[in-house]
Amino acid sequence: MNGDPLRTLLEQLTPSKEKVDAYLTDTYLLETVDQTRRLGIDTERFAAEHALLLLKPDAIVARAVEPTLRWLSDNDFRVVEARRVVVDRHVARALWYFAWNIASPERRRLADLLVGISDVLVLVVHGPVGELPTSVRLTASKGATDPRKRQPGELRHLLGRHNYLLNLVHSPDDPADVLRELAIYFDEHERAELFARAADGTDRSGVAAALAEELYAVTPARSFDRAEALAGVCDALGRTAPESDAEQATLLNTAWSAGRDLDPWSTIVLGSHVLPMRTGTGSQTLRPVGATDWLEARP
Repeated sequence: MNGDPLRTLLEQLTPSKEKVDAYLTDTYLLETVDQTRRLGIDTERFAAEHALLLLKPDAIVARAVEPTLRWLSDNDFRVVEARRVVVDRHVARALWYFAWNIASPERRRLADLLVGISDVLVLVVHGPVGELPTSVRLTASKGATDPRKRQPGELRHLLGRHNYLLNLVHSPDDPADVLRELAIYFDEHERAELFARAADGTDRSGVAAALAEELYAVTPARSFDRAEALAGVCDALGRTAPESDAEQATLLNTAWSAGRDLDPWSTIVLGSHVLPMRTGTGSQTLRPVGATDWLEARP
């Protein structure tokens, strides 16, 4: 595939010129585009009509799948495929490859612990395309990463775990990201099955609920309470609980440096409150695309 047809396609799938340039040579994006063309699928239409929703390990711990499925139905999204996916540190880096250059080392460490908590659930959702593609509408209505910016009616607000790192769900910003993330989660054979099932349009929310029960059976529900997490870490270390955020952050960093074996979930919860999430330098390669960007870019 030469660059010009792909660039033309990408310019229809994202309003970000920087993203177009980056994705021209992105292996994941290229894999999905090549496959859809071989299968005779209208790539642009598929990407516009569909979105992905990742229910992260924290969503499994929080037992958040059922309320998410109800929210999707109430907001005119139909689940046309659901898959249980094994994730690791490489999947996390692939998903956020163009943004994690500003993530702090502590955030990456916590994320690596989080992907070890459980497998994840990936939903393929279909929605009517009006002014906004399905992925753009889903991302806009699921709520911001920053808990202070979430509003009633948004998915993350509904799920109620008001934390920056433990935000439970992820979705691709725009149709270009949908194509890229498909190849991160699924191999070629799995994508072919997914395309076929998406084409028949059957509501598979029941499949998603059944997969959630499988995940719940092997993943204990845990508390998101900071005080409980701090108590767990201090018990493991034989320490009295420090009061300030800085002292609690030092407690975790010292334990990590000494190679102490801490409960991963307690470490994640406490760390999400007291450790820095971003570095003080650097900038994102690609900034997130929002609904306003999409509408302003249309003719």
